[in-house]
Amino acid sequence: MAETILIVTEDEQLLDDLLRLCAAAGAEAEVAHGAPLERVDWAQWSGAASWEHSPLVLVGDDCAGASLGTGRGGGWPSGAQRRAGVLLIGRDLDDPGVWERGAGIGAEGVVVLPDAEPWLTGRIADAAEGLGAPALTVGVIGGRGGAGASTLACALAVTAAGLGRRTMLIDGDPLGGGLDVLLGGERTEGLRWPAFAESRGRVGGVALEESLPRLHDLSVLSWDRGDSVLISGDAMRSVLGAARRRGGVVVVDLPRRMDEAVAEALAQLDLGLLVVPAELRAVAAAHRVAASTRMVLRDLRAVVRTPGSQGGRRVRDDGPGLDEYEVAGLLGLSLAGELPWEAGLLEAVEQGRPPGSEEGGALARFCREFWDRSLTGGLPGGGVAA
Repeated sequence: MAETILIVTEDEQLLDDLLRLCAAAGAEAEVAHGAPLERVDWAQWSGAASWEHSPLVLVGDDCAGASLGTGRGGGWPSGAQRRAGVLLIGRDLDDPGVWERGAGIGAEGVVVLPDAEPWLTGRIADAAEGLGAPALTVGVIGGRGGAGASTLACALAVTAAGLGRRTMLIDGDPLGGGLDVLLGGERTEGLRWPAFAESRGRVGGVALEESLPRLHDLSVLSWDRGDSVLISGDAMRSVLGAARRRGGVVVVDLPRRMDEAVAEALAQLDLGLLVVPAELRAVAAAHRVAASTRMVLRDLRAVVRTPGSQGGRRVRDDGPGLDEYEVAGLLGLSLAGELPWEAGLLEAVEQGRPPGSEEGGALARFCREFWDRSLTGGLPGGGVAA
C-alpha cells in the first residue's frame, strides 16, 4: 500500500509544483493548510499523512520562515517532534537564510526548485513506496550451454516464494526461450520485456511488480514470443533498480555472453552463481565465462553439477568426472554447493510442476539450503512478502 506524502505550504504556485511532482512519482499527497507552520495543531491533526508518520514531509519555505520569525533559534512547530524525512522546499538558491531555516525545522535537506525537480521526484517516489532494505539479488549464469542455469534460477525463485519472501524472477537472456514457458505461464497476462525496452530513469517498483505475470506466488519478467528486442543498459538499470527497491528476493537468469545490459545486471547483483557440470570441457568453457563475469561481479561462486542417480543408476555423466571441490578450485571460485543432476525435471514441467517444486528432489534441497544460508548469513535483502 502506497504511503501518503505530507505537504505544508501556503504558496499556491509551490503547492501546484509539489502536487505535480507527487503525481509524476505516482504518490498520494495531503496538504496541511495553516501558515505559519506552528499554527498547525499536529496533536489534533487527523489527516491520512501526519507529521510523525508520513514517510516524507515537504515544507515550503514560506511556512518555515513565518514559523521562525527572525530565523534565529526556536520556532519548532508546536506539537511536532523532530524527525527524519523532512525537506525544506525553496526557490532561491542565492538566499543564505534558507539553509538556516532548514536547520531550524530540523530538515534533513534543503531542495531548491526547479533545478532539483528530478531528484525530488525520485525521493517522493521512494518514500511513497515505503522502501526498506533492498532485495537480495542473485544472478545465475551457465558455465556452458545446457548446464541448467535457467532451471536453477526458476527453482531458486519458486523456493524463495514458498518461504514467504516477496520474489521477482527476471529473465536476462532474450535467446533462452522465456522463463514464463519453463514455469508454465506463457499465456498468463502481464507485461514482458519489450514493454520496458525503452525505459530510462526511474521505474516505479510497485508499478513494475503489479504489471508482471504472477506465477507460483512470484512475479516474472520474461520475453514474449515476438522478434528479439534489444535491451539497453539504461533499461536494465531502471527495471532491476525498481525490482530491488521492493525488497525480498530478486533472481536474474543471465546469458553467458557479455553486453551492456548484462554488465549492468551484474553490477547490481549481490551474488552470482556459475553453474558448471563436473567435467573437464565444461570447466574449460566456464573459465572464460568466469573471467569476463568477474570483471564486473566480485562475488561469483560455483554451483557444480555432479552425476545423480535414479534407481541405482547414474542419471548423467558427460565425461571424466571431477568432484565439486576440484571444479571450484580449477575455476578459482568459492563453492556455493553441489547440485546433482535430477531425472524427471522435464516431465514435471510438462505436467505443470515448476523446477524446485519436488520437495524431495536434489534441486529443491539445494535451493532450500542455499536460501537458509543466504537469508540468514548477513547478505542484504530478505523482506517478507506483503
